[in-house]
Amino acid sequence: MRKNGRDFLSKSSKDQLFKQFQAQIAIQFSNEKLLKQAFTHSSYVNEHRRKPFEDNERLEFLGDAVLELTVSQFLYKKYATMSEGELTKLRAAIVCEPSLVAFANELSFGQLILLGKGEEMTGGRERPALLADVFEAFIGALYLDKGIETVIEFLEQNVYPKINAGAFSHVMDFKSQLQELVQRDGMGTLEYQILQEIGPAHNREFVSQVALNGKELGIGTGRSKKEAEQHAAQMALQKLKTKDHNNS
Repeated sequence: MRKNGRDFLSKSSKDQLFKQFQAQIAIQFSNEKLLKQAFTHSSYVNEHRRKPFEDNERLEFLGDAVLELTVSQFLYKKYATMSEGELTKLRAAIVCEPSLVAFANELSFGQLILLGKGEEMTGGRERPALLADVFEAFIGALYLDKGIETVIEFLEQNVYPKINAGAFSHVMDFKSQLQELVQRDGMGTLEYQILQEIGPAHNREFVSQVALNGKELGIGTGRSKKEAEQHAAQMALQKLKTKDHNNS
């Protein structure tokens, strides 16, 4: 009797967590079974064979494709001068396991996962691969329940701002982007120059300037000349885009 009571409380508190989660993301699922399935690990299904639970593996398969499409569309529109190879590299950084784990953790996905006892005891709730799979499964469930537009709205709240803030800039080639933009619009000639080298040889910092037709466009710092030039190009791109936006 006590065991049943404990199970009931556990189910009740889990249901409450799912309600709170939907309030948190401001999305109410029409089919809550889909939402719960997204968070159901195969180990939980194996331990509850008498009940018709489904694990999240098929939803993960779908969510992976939906995520690739929506992120690809966002990058295609945002980075008009970026090459196919660079877009592919950037998308890979956004949808890779560590990134998906970070997105999942920010939304406390771990506490919602339905796990078998063995998986629970070995720390499955914090296992990166499991969390990444759950994030993809959730995207799949959201797509089936609400459609692509709601998926995009969710990503606009939780993923795209990180891209805009430069969280993935380490895989972006800003020099190539700047060169492409300047060439496309026939703006003139770019020139990079190292202005300063600061600190001892083992801990040196470089300051680089990029100029367009002899006029300073951006300054950046870095641990290497290459990194400093990339940051200068990034600043130059922001300046050109702001100017472009203000003129439009």
